[in-house]
Amino acid sequence: MHVSIDEAHIGRRVREIRAWREMSLAEVAGLAGITAAYLSMIERGQRSVTKKQTVHALADALRVAPSELLADPVPHADPVTSDAHGHIEHIGIVLAHNRLGAPYREHARPWPEIQADLDTLLRDLVPACDYVAQAAMLPDLIEDLYAAHAMDSGHRREALIGLMYVLQHGAALLKNLGAHGMPYLAAMHMRYVAEELGEPAWIGAADWRVGQSSAGDRQRMLTVSLRAADALSGQTAPEARQVYGMLHLNAALASATLGKPDDALAHLAEANEMVAATAGFDGDFVDMHFGETNWGIWRVAVGVELGEGPKLTEHARSVDVSAIPAAERRGMFYGDLARGLAQDRSRRDDAIEMLRRAEDEAPQRIRSNPYVRETVADLLRQARREAGSRELRGLAWRLGLAPAG
Repeated sequence: MHVSIDEAHIGRRVREIRAWREMSLAEVAGLAGITAAYLSMIERGQRSVTKKQTVHALADALRVAPSELLADPVPHADPVTSDAHGHIEHIGIVLAHNRLGAPYREHARPWPEIQADLDTLLRDLVPACDYVAQAAMLPDLIEDLYAAHAMDSGHRREALIGLMYVLQHGAALLKNLGAHGMPYLAAMHMRYVAEELGEPAWIGAADWRVGQSSAGDRQRMLTVSLRAADALSGQTAPEARQVYGMLHLNAALASATLGKPDDALAHLAEANEMVAATAGFDGDFVDMHFGETNWGIWRVAVGVELGEGPKLTEHARSVDVSAIPAAERRGMFYGDLARGLAQDRSRRDDAIEMLRRAEDEAPQRIRSNPYVRETVADLLRQARREAGSRELRGLAWRLGLAPAG
């Protein structure tokens, strides 16, 4: 299904919720720190909202969660993304019906079979950002691991660690597919498993995911991340230091979104110290990919929110994304860079090229990202009086923002 680009913007949700709240343009604009004229253009689809800071400000003004503004106005046009969405409800049912010591299943499969599926998920499906295959596998694998923990005493710890990885990626998948509320449920399951493991690094990793699953509430993301980082302060194990660094990256992005540039840069610097402190460690704790390359990817994302403009290209130039095994991270690096470049009309062609690379890396992730969709819609509006690039029209069609031809 395709919709006109004027119907596929965050502004439509803003307009609907503002009317429901019976608030005036001037009232909402004043609370959000923008002009009424600018808000009017957002609502009419003449300006897109491609910065998380603006979404957060509008959500606060309207007294709703930011996720309310990011909700898709129409079903996904991409059939692959739609297939992944078809499994979301089953994942939620499984999360609701399992807890440590009380699995839904009465019998556990043999551990080698569970381990084989776990290996397939973590070795093949997650790095490839194959949301459809991941979503199809997750319900059974989650229930298998809960059952194994309860019934297979010889593999209890392995089941807990398996759950940490599965819930980590499950929460990310649910968040990236826009399953509002469910990422937090998966993250809280992860927190309970981490407490059972009882080690600081595992608990910190779970709190990192809880912060990531805050439904766009950047103040909660910031608070949760800083509390967890404080709890890890002084830990010297490399796994704990990696988590500590990732928590400060969470804090950096949240601070940038909240309009606190000095705090954002300070948290980036703190995370960078952990990059140096863990440089000789070969492990990748809970698939967080902490290290110099991922720090550079986050630096670009923070720079977009800070509106750093030309500096983004300088930051990006030092990032070798091929060093990251996860297609999702590579794709979002190009997607974030495209968002930043698109803010400068003279860099429109560069932004389109970055969007093309992003989609090549992780199509399922990019086509479901609301900020990428807003960016494409905005670029397409700018091109209305021109022929528009074939690359841009093709991407807009695949995102369901424009008809074929």
